[in-house]
Amino acid sequence: MINRRRFIRSIAATASASSLVPNAWASSKARTVDNSNRVSFFIVGDTHYCADAMNHSTMNETSASYNASLVYQLNQLAGSALPDEIGGGVVEEPHGVIHVGDIIDNGDKGPSKYKMADTETAMFVSDWGLDGKEGRLRWPVREVYGNHDSPHGDGPVITTIRERNKIRKGVVNVSDNGVHYSWDWGDIHFVCLGIVVGDAPEVTRKRRYAPLGSLPFLRHDLKEHVGTSGRPVVLAHHVDLHRYSVPVPDEKVRNHEWDYGDAIAYFETLKPYNVIGTLCGHTHNRKITRWNGTNDDRVTEGVPFLNTDNAAHFSKPDQGILHVEIDSREMKIREFSTNDGWKSGTWKNQMWSFPLKA
Repeated sequence: MINRRRFIRSIAATASASSLVPNAWASSKARTVDNSNRVSFFIVGDTHYCADAMNHSTMNETSASYNASLVYQLNQLAGSALPDEIGGGVVEEPHGVIHVGDIIDNGDKGPSKYKMADTETAMFVSDWGLDGKEGRLRWPVREVYGNHDSPHGDGPVITTIRERNKIRKGVVNVSDNGVHYSWDWGDIHFVCLGIVVGDAPEVTRKRRYAPLGSLPFLRHDLKEHVGTSGRPVVLAHHVDLHRYSVPVPDEKVRNHEWDYGDAIAYFETLKPYNVIGTLCGHTHNRKITRWNGTNDDRVTEGVPFLNTDNAAHFSKPDQGILHVEIDSREMKIREFSTNDGWKSGTWKNQMWSFPLKA
């Protein structure tokens, strides 16, 4: 069994090289950011584009319909009224949409499903475009890969992300392998980190999923593009965190989706920075809480953790997405959902709010 205290000390020693500012989570002083620099965006996940099982060059009708209707709903939301019960006002024109992975359904099924994965990826690109002009979506989309896209770091979704990152507008940093990337919306720095945040050099075990160097990229990116500024940071990956933030024996951790050592190294890396949100999908359930480096999701201190529902899975008509609005004082999160495959949609009668820290 890994000794948690000793392990954290070793991780912290490695991460300390990039420790640049005091722990942002411990402070209650509000940031003084110009209100005109408000940022808003949507979070979607687990669209699971699925080709037809009998004809791999065409799409499953239900999957195609749900995904097309989702994009249509997104396009209609800007400027629409928000219910008074969740703050009122209107949905501002968003900076874009962040897709937290499992874009397609068959990228993990092996050679017999390669044609299906190609068809699914092509349909995603056709629907979502890249920067708000190439597809049906009106705004830029920023995507990460999930376990159904590429558990081992290969396949059409990985190839597509690499190619898109070569021409994606507004990107300020791209990993050497072309998969992970960062950008700024307003004063906020965003980083897309793939399936999990991992490949910590101090953890030498083989991983179940391929992080493709996401944690070393994050450490370098935050040091170079955030530094001592105290700027807010938002991070996106696919797999949820809480379940894997607990020590386990080596023989068990190899079967986990997220290596415990990588999860703790990730937490230690974030401590010096003003991380105001980590975004993920994967669970097909919405959960909004905080993460303090443990598996306790009832904590009141730690990084805001936004786990979105499946957005267009072909298996059922119930779907959900999140809308995030950030101003100088707080981050507000609302959920927009459907129970009829996006023929219609409604706002959940609940709003989550996280105060910004200095």
